Amino acid sequence: MNETIQTSNNEEIQAPRAPQSFQDMGLPEPILRALEEKGYGYPTKVQAEAIGPLMEWKDVIAKAPTGTGKTFAFGIPMIAHVDPACEEIQGLILAPTRELALQIGDELRGLLTHYDDIRVAVLYGGQKLEPQFAQLKKKPQIVVATPGRLMDHYKRRSIRLDRIQTVILDEADRMLDMGFFKDVTGIVEKVKNRRNLGLFSATMSQEVMTVSWMYQRDEVEITVRPEAEERPDIDQYSVTVPALEKLNAVRWILHLGAFERVIIFCNTKVMCQRLSDDLRRVGVDADCIHGDIPQTQRERTMKSFRKGKLPVLIATDVASRGIDVDDVDCVINYDVPQENDYYVHRIGRTGRAKKKGVSYTVIGSFPEQAKLDEIAKYCRFTVQPVAITENGFVPVERRQAAPVSRRRR
Repeated sequence: MNETIQTSNNEEIQAPRAPQSFQDMGLPEPILRALEEKGYGYPTKVQAEAIGPLMEWKDVIAKAPTGTGKTFAFGIPMIAHVDPACEEIQGLILAPTRELALQIGDELRGLLTHYDDIRVAVLYGGQKLEPQFAQLKKKPQIVVATPGRLMDHYKRRSIRLDRIQTVILDEADRMLDMGFFKDVTGIVEKVKNRRNLGLFSATMSQEVMTVSWMYQRDEVEITVRPEAEERPDIDQYSVTVPALEKLNAVRWILHLGAFERVIIFCNTKVMCQRLSDDLRRVGVDADCIHGDIPQTQRERTMKSFRKGKLPVLIATDVASRGIDVDDVDCVINYDVPQENDYYVHRIGRTGRAKKKGVSYTVIGSFPEQAKLDEIAKYCRFTVQPVAITENGFVPVERRQAAPVSRRRR
């Protein structure tokens, strides 16, 4: 119960409640030990609101910005519900991309540090089936999968869905927008003994609402608004240079910032590869991931980046939601993103876990400047223009365009 406080006017008001800790949530001891070792004492807002209902087997639909801790919000209750003595699949998590599926698998295994008998399998396209068959033969209780590959295993009868109790759709909006609506609904319908369904998404698209209407009952709705105090702490800058000087601008940003871990985003696979080659040619330790690179090589690159062995990672927007590394110092937009939401997802790779982050957008043309202005207005962000000098970054003021004469000729 909240304590009451008596004001100077002899009025009694409720004292603010102390923030609820993970210890207060009745979680299993092995999970608490893992959270403590990771330095997590208090849940984020989405975790505080979602863990309880999911623990009670309720359906949940949660809208929360990127980087608010959604994986733990559904991963903790799923692990707590698993019966280690049962070797059937009890929890299923669907993710839109292989990178995100791998990241979720890694985070779940981190929570399972003090469990000896709960196993996680990750299934995704682009990898040969044999290693995944080997994972499934070990009788995992939790499976993380992309929809297409999961349906492939189901058709091959290498996986059963009828014993699953909890289904989670992570990044549901992205997954359904990518054309997986039929696969996702087909999978949910095949989970005959499902006890609850969780939808976690950055936006509530029409497809997400349709899936909720079709398959959820008395769902708990959670909305985490990107309020100022909850937004990542990211200083946002723009650098305007001639189009042919973009590479040099990136080199100066990397040199002056002395960052340990940087992600650079490009709009196309061709530009992503070209920038990676150009940076390596001038001595920058960089590598890239995009759709034309073999999956095994992409995994090696991501593993090297997560471990801190690769300081600069270059990626396309397809990979932006699958990169979930807490200690990214800086994000550089080599190209201005084509969609407003892409900008949010890109810069959301830094400033995580309540750390300070910084982002730079390199402007090489007037249309790019106009697009960045539109993004800043749409997202209510402040992007400070700066100039690069040998001594560092110097703030500059934007010049207002001269008024256009409306006289008829």
